[in-house]
Amino acid sequence: MLNKEDNELLTRVGPGTLMGTLLRRFWLPALLEEELKEKDGAPVRLRLLGEDLVAFCDSDGKLAILDAYCPHRRAHLYFGRNEECGIRCVYHGWKFDVSGQCVDMPSEPPESEFKARVKTTSYPVATLGGVVWIYMGPSDLKPELPDFEWARVSAARTVMTKRVQQCNWAQAVEGGIDSSHISYLHRNLVDLKPQKSATGHRKYSSQDRSPVFTIKETDYGLLIGASRKAGDELYWRVTQFLAPCWTMIPPIIGDEDRDSSKAGYAGHAWVPIDDENTWTWSFNCSPHKDFTKAERERFDPHTGMWGPVDDTYRPQWNMANDYGLDRDMQKNVNYTGIKGIPNQDVAVQESMGPIADRSKEMLGTSDKAIIAYRQHLLDMANALAHGQEPKAASDGTCYSVRSASLLLEKDVPFEEGAKVLLSAK
Repeated sequence: MLNKEDNELLTRVGPGTLMGTLLRRFWLPALLEEELKEKDGAPVRLRLLGEDLVAFCDSDGKLAILDAYCPHRRAHLYFGRNEECGIRCVYHGWKFDVSGQCVDMPSEPPESEFKARVKTTSYPVATLGGVVWIYMGPSDLKPELPDFEWARVSAARTVMTKRVQQCNWAQAVEGGIDSSHISYLHRNLVDLKPQKSATGHRKYSSQDRSPVFTIKETDYGLLIGASRKAGDELYWRVTQFLAPCWTMIPPIIGDEDRDSSKAGYAGHAWVPIDDENTWTWSFNCSPHKDFTKAERERFDPHTGMWGPVDDTYRPQWNMANDYGLDRDMQKNVNYTGIKGIPNQDVAVQESMGPIADRSKEMLGTSDKAIIAYRQHLLDMANALAHGQEPKAASDGTCYSVRSASLLLEKDVPFEEGAKVLLSAK
């Protein structure tokens, strides 16, 4: 459990907060490139870290993310006209280029030099891996973009999607590093009964539902190993937490495989919209081969396993309709009665409330990774408050890693046995 003060520190992300300041030291996913592909297209509303923003692609194809409110009378620029290399406020016609500089004030006298002194907030943007990234921290500390493998492989080998989640970002991250819940939350009923005929991942995760966690700190976050008994060996699922808000899910190994060397991998970023809402980004990467048509359809941003979502990326199945909960399905098909792994995750994460009261928790040994994650983030935020910049923000190459699953002899440290599998360099 956390005390109330640390829970506040962990979850509050607005300007001036400790955690918000830490998050602003990193490049963060802001939009899918598909949302800003049209020159002079419609502006896009955006809210990140408690700040209201507006994004647009200008006449030359340059991308911009600005403070949403015109500095004149604070009208929202979403209603503006995106035209002739700038966005023009419809209230009085003030116009701003991609740098935030005011370039036209038709309501002022022609001889006025006022526009030269008016500049609104404009954040640095970059494109990588089909994503528009934003940096919201001090300009003199702008870091390298993270060197994620999924972002530099061909478009045929990666899929990125996003959806809105109605809870605090931290409790969503905690779901992503909790390897113990897979034995229940995501199981079909038949898999809950240990079966001699089962093989591979199904066998190990159903026969040993009490994983033992081993946590290793890294330059970029945490390496989280969860081991389950597998005869005379151990079945390891190795999750990556990458500061400030990324996780990589261990792959599912095949029935005849000893490790995930042939498999792709997936992961998430949980980017705070504000204290109580989150953008859940999901990526799937197939580093060894192109995705098939069927696989791409499975990962489709709007209709696939991370969907379905509407045009605003809000899930069809949500708390208003109990995530499609079917009690007959829960009795006869799967443990939750909810269809789809992402919906199962979101249901329990949002069920805790917008901000979980961690002071009332009763944590066990299977929560070792959760405890480590919280302490790691709190330590990073407090260190930054005392002038120590986060190491991961300054070195994009440290993100060139993968998650992994493998069988190992009991006396082999997982970080050594999985070393080759974990590198994406």
